[in-house]
Amino acid sequence: MAMMMEDGHGQDLTSLARTLERDQILEVLSGGFCCSCQLLLESRIRTLLNKKVGEEVSFSSDDDNSSAQLKSMDAQTPSPCQCVDEPIVLSSENTTESFDKMLDQQECTPIQTPYHTTPVHSSIQIECTSNSSSPMLFAGAKSGDSLEDPNEHNRVLQVRRQNFVHIEYIHGRRINVLQGLELHPRVFDAEEQKQIIECVYNLQRMGKRGQLRERTYSEPRKWMRGKGRVTIQFGCCYNYAVDKKGNAPGIVRDEDVDPLPPLFKQMINRMVRWRILPSSCIPDSCIVNIYDEGDCIPPHIDHHDFVRPFCTVSLLAECNILFGSNLKVVGPGEFSGPYSIRLPVGSVLLLDGNAANVAKHCIPGVPARRISITFRKMDSSKLPHNFFHDPELQGIKPYAVSPFAKSKTQQDQREKHYSYLPTRNRGEFKNAKKRNRNSFLLEKDEFSPPGRFSSGKRRIFNRR
Repeated sequence: MAMMMEDGHGQDLTSLARTLERDQILEVLSGGFCCSCQLLLESRIRTLLNKKVGEEVSFSSDDDNSSAQLKSMDAQTPSPCQCVDEPIVLSSENTTESFDKMLDQQECTPIQTPYHTTPVHSSIQIECTSNSSSPMLFAGAKSGDSLEDPNEHNRVLQVRRQNFVHIEYIHGRRINVLQGLELHPRVFDAEEQKQIIECVYNLQRMGKRGQLRERTYSEPRKWMRGKGRVTIQFGCCYNYAVDKKGNAPGIVRDEDVDPLPPLFKQMINRMVRWRILPSSCIPDSCIVNIYDEGDCIPPHIDHHDFVRPFCTVSLLAECNILFGSNLKVVGPGEFSGPYSIRLPVGSVLLLDGNAANVAKHCIPGVPARRISITFRKMDSSKLPHNFFHDPELQGIKPYAVSPFAKSKTQQDQREKHYSYLPTRNRGEFKNAKKRNRNSFLLEKDEFSPPGRFSSGKRRIFNRR
């Protein structure tokens, strides 16, 4: 399909498609495609739906409407077809169901920025979807809207950042080596984690079938405990050590990998909007690590081909991460260090400052199968030669949260905490609230001036 476009027959195909009616289009689609072409077609259909957000979208039987949709699909920059599988045959009934399912998904608010064509260096358009019509991760408003989804508002308020302190002496100076380290739990809920995990497993299957670029997917032979975790890289090819071509550790600028999948861009969007990542450091690459039980990552400091901060999302199982300026290897997959942090599933760990540049970190052998996704922004001087910035990741704005805003949970706790409302003749002190002994929060007119109350004339407060 894509090869026909590249051979210059795309215009003829578009003109021919315009003459078809809806039923004829469905009959053509039901003829079957190879796996790569099916993914590409599905991606373009979803793209078309996302583009229509905010408008009244419907798939009618009108010829002009069907033709316009096909024209929009054909307008996308085609990717080379890498047909390695047998054609997948779809019945007309199944095709119709797929359209209905996509329309159901379209009712959910999509990613904030409009879709743009895949960068030139991509091999195929990767689309990660779950089997069910689950909502998209990002539930914010359209670009330019000032009023966001109330559910997102509450969830933003419920995320509690944790900071850490560990003092070490570095060159005779007393330093907090964990300065810049932040843990943000509960950024992705259980349903969203399931969606991301399914996406990762789908990418792993594609890698095993050779449907990803050579340097995108890596599954080394597990020759000893702790060695052999699966890695999937997007945005850039990163060398952990000198490779067989003599490339030094760091970003390999003349090697291409696949671009960030749409679902991963939604994750980035959320982390920027929720102020976990600064809008001045939006990631343009990531690496997925799939650990089996016992797999590990040895002590290291992330390469400075990537700017700070960067972050890691934890999935499937909890594990420990060690920090310290002097971490030691005890045995295969076993390390010792002065400071250990437990990483909950669905959390985001952000590294900046001393935590990224002074302290080393490592993952000891994990107790169970685990997935981590590390998002990083490349230094502008280290970008791959064929790299193009993704327009979807430009201009993401942080979520505007009023400093006085409180989630419903916080409000409920507040109402439960303050169970009495004092009153006073002539409307005095109506806003006074009884607090527990440990609170030092005072409001205006909370207490009367000295001498205004006498113990004999104090009114009895009525329970609400």
